[in-house]
Amino acid sequence: MFAEIKGLNEECGLFAIWGHNEAAQLAYYGLHSLQHRGQEGAGIVTSDKEQLYAHKGVGLLTEAFGPGDIEGLKGNHAIGHVRYATAGGGGIENVQPLHFRSEDGGMAIAHNGNLVNYQILKGDLERKGSIFQTTTDTEVLAHLLKRQSSTKLRKQLHAALPQLIGAYAFAVMTETELIVAQDPHGLRPLSLGRLGDAYVVASETCAFDIIGATYEREVAPGEMIIFDESGMHSSRFSEAEDRALCSMEYVYFARPDSNLDEINVHTARKQLGKQLAVEAPIEADVVTGVPDSSISAAIGYAEKTGIPYELGLIKNRYVGRTFIQPSQELREQGVKMKLSAVRGVVEGKRVVMVDDSIVRGTTSKRIVRLLKEAGATEVHVRISAPPIIRPCFYGIDTSSRGELVAANLSIEEMREMMGADSLSFLSVEGLKSGIGRDESQPNCGQCLACFTDQYPTAIFNTKKELVTVGMD
Repeated sequence: MFAEIKGLNEECGLFAIWGHNEAAQLAYYGLHSLQHRGQEGAGIVTSDKEQLYAHKGVGLLTEAFGPGDIEGLKGNHAIGHVRYATAGGGGIENVQPLHFRSEDGGMAIAHNGNLVNYQILKGDLERKGSIFQTTTDTEVLAHLLKRQSSTKLRKQLHAALPQLIGAYAFAVMTETELIVAQDPHGLRPLSLGRLGDAYVVASETCAFDIIGATYEREVAPGEMIIFDESGMHSSRFSEAEDRALCSMEYVYFARPDSNLDEINVHTARKQLGKQLAVEAPIEADVVTGVPDSSISAAIGYAEKTGIPYELGLIKNRYVGRTFIQPSQELREQGVKMKLSAVRGVVEGKRVVMVDDSIVRGTTSKRIVRLLKEAGATEVHVRISAPPIIRPCFYGIDTSSRGELVAANLSIEEMREMMGADSLSFLSVEGLKSGIGRDESQPNCGQCLACFTDQYPTAIFNTKKELVTVGMD
């Protein structure tokens, strides 16, 4: 009934640095810390104030960059990107940063997010003569910029960005300036830091830690930050709307050592686990989490209930990103290659298995089976987020309601499907409480659309009609 599980995938990781004599090397390290946000391609573009230098490739960062590639990227300024394909295919032409050349000079664009009116804008631009070289939504911005009357990048962005609807954190660089911008709802995380006299911008603060940079602040919704020879300047291209930072960043996507809006991700996940224990307690002998994103929530659940936390599931970190699965039998074997149940921990025990989310349900079913095959007498599944009942249009790969098991089955039907002894989800209010964003304060809202069907922006189809959200 439901598609083979791929797991939730986020769209991209973005990194930029301005004014450091090892810009390319630092961009590489920064992207390495953001590798969890995209494994399908990686690229870096640098500037020496006279020319842009680019290198990109498919696969992991270590696959995209070989010996000598970094040395060829000259200059003190850089933007970098790791990609998971949301809009567009996975070919090399779609790997970012996108690099453009014109009589006015070069330009590179890196983008984290998803533009929901991409097809509308693309159609309008093509009718006006634009020819697209990629199938990614990011290229729309380049065409919009070149259609503005001004030749100054910041003025072009002021005119072009308000035409975009959806989630976007952009880094746009020419030979002489770098501009980063955050959509008016702040759907995607984007932080500003300092490294000596250099400025750094990244999707997550873990990228600052790896290069020794210090966190300064978040890039505000509707804000553009310009870096040039005179330093850093802030400008607004739009009034900030109600903040709608993606809740799944806290639940699943971001690294535990990152801070989003000054809230530590590990701490938030641990609080989600504690709240889950309050809402859905159960008598059991051991608590275990599904590696890696659920470990923090499992620790919180164990602390709150007093049930011992144990490593009941072990992740094999040397399994490749792809696995040839020509038969159902081998597909079933695939989960055993990635996860192993620790028999000595779960055998003869009543196990609470904490996971962060259920999308299509097939992975949860297989993990329950793994635990029972290892001798668990009971497996109680606890999910540290509410049921995902609606698709995401902002960059997560749940594009239709038909893919979502919670949109089609009751909780009891899901429990039966996965073979669990019990199944409970965190409530929406519990999620908000656990994350701890004070929504009574300005700029502290969050997007809960996949749980509530309340989307922060308009959603359009290619006919310029409003889409009925949650449609198949």
